[in-house]
Amino acid sequence: MKTIAQARTIAGTENYRQDIQTKHFSLVADEPESAGGQNAGPAPYDYLLASLGACTAMTLQMYAERKGWTLHGLRVDLELLKNPQGETLIQRVLHCDSPLEPAQWDKLIDIAGKTPVTKTLLAGAHIDTRRGSPD
Repeated sequence: MKTIAQARTIAGTENYRQDIQTKHFSLVADEPESAGGQNAGPAPYDYLLASLGACTAMTLQMYAERKGWTLHGLRVDLELLKNPQGETLIQRVLHCDSPLEPAQWDKLIDIAGKTPVTKTLLAGAHIDTRRGSPD
């Protein structure tokens, strides 16, 4: 298999804070205060939605460029919902200030359903967890 991305998460010393390294970027994740965290950064589901939103916007921009379309003010709003049975629904709403035809919107919505992160979420990913050696 080809490596697509890598990240390292190191548990912080304050409640649930996590320091994340991916490439040369440093990120912080945490739980909100209502869940016992310090609210020092986005929660894990926030990062999941951010990843999906970024991938959606980037893919739509690439598609529009190839078609010669202008997408001014492209915005992707996302919300993750869970019902009592544990089923998950992600609502994704696309916004754009450019005057697009209904057929263009239909195509953008279709393309949004085919972005790499969308495909990964819909297909599910096998997660292989094992013990590592101490550093």
